[in-house]
Amino acid sequence: MIEKDDSFMHDHNNSNRGRRSTPLSELDPALTEISRRVIGCAIETHKELGPGYPLSIYRRALAHELKHEEISFTEDKSFSVEFDGEEIGTVTADYYIGDRFLLKVLADSQEVDGAARSELRATLRAADLELGLIINFGQRRLKDGLVRVLNPDALRRDDDEDYDDDEEFESAAEE
Repeated sequence: MIEKDDSFMHDHNNSNRGRRSTPLSELDPALTEISRRVIGCAIETHKELGPGYPLSIYRRALAHELKHEEISFTEDKSFSVEFDGEEIGTVTADYYIGDRFLLKVLADSQEVDGAARSELRATLRAADLELGLIINFGQRRLKDGLVRVLNPDALRRDDDEDYDDDEEFESAAEE
């Protein structure tokens, strides 16, 4: 089951980069609740399938589980990218969940890399959303493939501290 602990994030490299983690309590509670529900769907999908399948299998299974849990979503949602006030193209998110956050799905046996995090962060900027999740079903333990990515531009903060804008889930999935 998913633990309700605001401190379950940690830095991927376990290094102190001079930034603090953003506690979930600083995000909209409705946003954190729907993200927890999506993680629950991912856990059920991973328990049933395990690692090793192609990405398309995980995407279909996750979509099935999201529908079963009555979580609204749009697959392959495009967002406009603007430069100097003009639309110059679009980026596409794997899933747009509940009109609140983005989800990127992977099926890689390797850890989530900086390129995937940067891509999701850019899509978050285009969508003007605070939160994105990367779920990598290719990991033996799903908790090793869960990464939260934040869009610092969209976060409303009361202070000027730097925030760690991509974090892995420490104990989101127990398998």
